[in-house]
Order: sequence, then C-alpha cells, then structure tokens
Amino acid sequence: MAGFSSRKTIIYWIRNDLRLHDNECLNFACRDGSHVLPLYCFDPDHYKLTHHFGFLKTGIHRAKLILDAVSGLRNSLQKKGSNLVISKHRPKEAIEKLILECEQTAPVTSIVFQKEITKEETDVEASVFKVCDSKGIQVLSFWGSTLYHIEDIPFQINQIPNTYTLFRKGVEKCPVRKLNPIPDKISSLPNLKNFPLGEVPLLNELGFDKNEYEIDVRSVFPFNGSEVDAVKRLNEYLWGNSAILTYKETRNGLLGKDYSTKFSPWLALGSLSPRMIYHKIKDFEEQKKIKENDSTYWVVFELIWRDYFKFICSKHGNKVFFKGGLKGGKGPWTWKQDLNLFMKWANGDTGIPFVDANMKELLATGWMSNRGRQNVASFLVKDLNLDWRMGAEWFESLLIDSDVCSNYGNWNYIAGIGNDPRSNRKFNVIKQAADYDEEGDYVRTWLPVLKKLGICHTPWRLSASELNAGGVDLGKNYPHPIIVAPEWAKHALKMNSKNCFHEHRGKQNGQKRSIDFYFKSGKTGE
Repeated sequence: MAGFSSRKTIIYWIRNDLRLHDNECLNFACRDGSHVLPLYCFDPDHYKLTHHFGFLKTGIHRAKLILDAVSGLRNSLQKKGSNLVISKHRPKEAIEKLILECEQTAPVTSIVFQKEITKEETDVEASVFKVCDSKGIQVLSFWGSTLYHIEDIPFQINQIPNTYTLFRKGVEKCPVRKLNPIPDKISSLPNLKNFPLGEVPLLNELGFDKNEYEIDVRSVFPFNGSEVDAVKRLNEYLWGNSAILTYKETRNGLLGKDYSTKFSPWLALGSLSPRMIYHKIKDFEEQKKIKENDSTYWVVFELIWRDYFKFICSKHGNKVFFKGGLKGGKGPWTWKQDLNLFMKWANGDTGIPFVDANMKELLATGWMSNRGRQNVASFLVKDLNLDWRMGAEWFESLLIDSDVCSNYGNWNYIAGIGNDPRSNRKFNVIKQAADYDEEGDYVRTWLPVLKKLGICHTPWRLSASELNAGGVDLGKNYPHPIIVAPEWAKHALKMNSKNCFHEHRGKQNGQKRSIDFYFKSGKTGE
C-alpha cells in the first residue's frame, strides 16, 4: 500500500487528567515507539443541563479553568515534540473519525484513558469501547485519580468501610506509589491530513454569552487552571511562604488565598496529581527536618477523604445520586422541591447574611470555602427542608472544583443519608457566623449593603434607627429572613452583648475541623 508506515498509533484520550506529570496513560503510550495522539474532547454533553433541575452542567467559572488547563497542556505537549488534538465532538465520534484518518498511514492499535467511576463517565467509556471493539482496537484504562491506587488498598471494593476512620486507618498502612516520570520526549502525531488539530474554543463557542472572563477582585482563587500554575501554587504553598505549616489552624478561614491550599480545582481537573502533593509534602518535611506536624499531616488527611468518596462511589454506584442516597430506602422523605425558595438560597437572597455572603461568592467566583459549603448545605436541607439534590446540582454547575464523587458524597452526608453516623447533624448558621466571621469582615466583603452595620449577622434583630444609620432598609435593599430558627436566638444575643463593630482586627477563628476539598466536618457547633 503506497505510503503505508510500519508505525502504529496510540490514541491517548484525555479527560480529567490534564497534565504531563504522574501520568500512567501517557507513559504507557510513549513506551513502544508508536505515534502518540493526545486527544481532548469538549464533549457537548458537558455543557448541557443537569439531570433533575436543569441547571447549566458546567458553569462559566469552571469552563474558564478547563480552557486554561487544555491550553496549558497543549503548550506543554508542543514543548515535548507533540501536540494536542482538540475536538468539539463526543469522544466516540472523534475517536471513530481519527481511527479512519489514521487507517492508511499509521493505524490505531490502542486507545488509552484514565478510568472514571460514575455513570455518565462510564457510559461514555462504554460507547468508546463499542466503537473500538467493532474495529478490533485494544482499549486500556488506567487508575490515576486517587492518592492510593485501587490495587494497593487493603479492601475489596464491595468491602470499603462505611466510615471514614476505618478506611483511613486501613489505607494509611499502605505505600503511596512513586510518581510516574514526565517523558523526556513524546512521539510525534501521525499524519492528519483531513483532521484539523482544532483550537481551544472561546467561551461563547461553549454556549456562554461572553468571551472574556474577568476575575472578581474579591476572589480567593485568582489562579490559572493549567498544570504549570498548579505546580507553581503547590511549590509556593510549601516552600514559598510555608503556609502549609499553619494549615490546620487557618483552614477554616473565609478570606484570602492562603487560608487553605486551594489545590482542589486543579485536582478536579487533573492538572495536579494527589500523589505529587503527597510526595512534595514528604520532601518538604524531610528538608525542613519535620518529624511530626499536624498541618502537613492534615493536608494528606484531606486527600484521603477525597479518595474515600471515590471508593465509596465505586462501591455503591448510582445510589449516591438517588433521593435516599447511600442509605437507600423509600423514605418517607419530606424534602420539598420549592423552586422559588430554592432560588432565594441559590442567589443569596435568604436574608441570613452568612448564608447569602457564601452564595454570592459562589455566584461571582465559582468558589466557596469548606466552612461555607457546610453551612449553606445544612441550611438548605435542615432549615429549608429542600431536596438535597437541588443543592448538589447547583454546586455541580457552579463550583470550580466540582468533583462528582466528593460533591454527591458530601451532599449525602449533609442530608443524613450518607456516611455520617449522625443523620440529624445540623449546623447552627448564626453560631457558625459568630465563630468564623466574628467581626463580620467576610459578610461585609460579599454583602456591601451591610458594611455600615455594627452587627451584620442578624440585621432583623436591629432597631429601625440602627438599620437606618447603617443604610439598610429590610425588604428593599436587603431581604427579610425567609426563616428564623429558634436555636439561633442565644447566639444572636451573645453577638449583641459583644456589640461587635466592623473595624478589621486581622483575626479569623479557625479552630474547628474542616476539609479543604469538600464540605465534610466532624464538629458542627450546633
């Protein structure tokens, strides 16, 4: 056959593994001298609507970070002598076309990809398997999204413990695998005469109404989504400012980029490997001659939580998405699906400043602190008695670090249908506001209408003269509360007795446990 090459092609189909470092798929593809064809698909199904309530599946904040990560990966591949093929088709369609394109010059022999866990992702995998099987092409998947490899944990998937502590104690005895090396050079693409390499799309090409993305000046995540920026942040957090040494004390913060690691968006994109975080921390401890440090340990502790939710979803499958969650059963569930009430929560118009400030931050930036996530989720389910799945889909839409397993696992937990042995756990949002935003700095940042109030967490308790002096007109420029729970009263009285004014005192309480990557907590302060 004229022009036929003895070389073959391996397609590396990329999804949530947008990096060169610690990449087993890429290492495998580079191993035998074949052409390596890295492919990323902007799957149109990712930019449609959520299953139950019709929210945009991928919001603009996360879309912007995906564009960053894809662009960054293309640049990195080009420096290694390769490139990234970018398609706007569904993976099965793009892969089928590439198989035909390569047929006469360097036939595709294998497809490699990182294995995912949940239904929508595995359905896409099945569609790719079907295409490849019909053409006799080998399909290989690799496990690469967790700190502990699935083959190394001391449990069969169907025996994953139903409590985190048992899981953690088991896996902490296991070794964490070494990092996969970054290849020195990546084999060139095959000749693609009739298949364009594609361009990184603009936001409006993904269905958004604008092309330019402006970072809110108040954002605590003013970062790029690329692998290069992820590694830069990791190095800065450890060696640059050594913020990791105080992580356990500051992790409940609300303002600023260094109160927590901010690794979670890059972990969700796959721009940063959890194993790289782990090994960098171990290097840091060794260089600093640290034998025991609660803060460095606590970052790893959080990574194990992230693993736990992935393995729990592997164990329970679709149950995590059902109304009854991991605990199953038919209820009776009393949760409502009141869209009007829900949108007041979603838009930050509940009249409860601590809740509203967190929801405004989410809308404006795609980020919310762990402490905030705990509180707004509990408020939705336990105070407003709304269907937890509404909140889960809203978070899925807006969060820049949205991860299916962590998101749904945690909403199960908050709703009392997951891995929390205390199904009645409820956050007292007024006590939490007093504990974690004592001076009101966070609320005033995101609700400037309240910035002149002396006590900004409970404006409905202020006199008309106090409201007037602060420029607040309840029901007009800030809403009346949609609910006032009786258990809030004693904490509101304490705030009044302290007569908290809004001068900045440079202090944030951070003594209670929380998690940087999602909103699980051991103590609620109810």
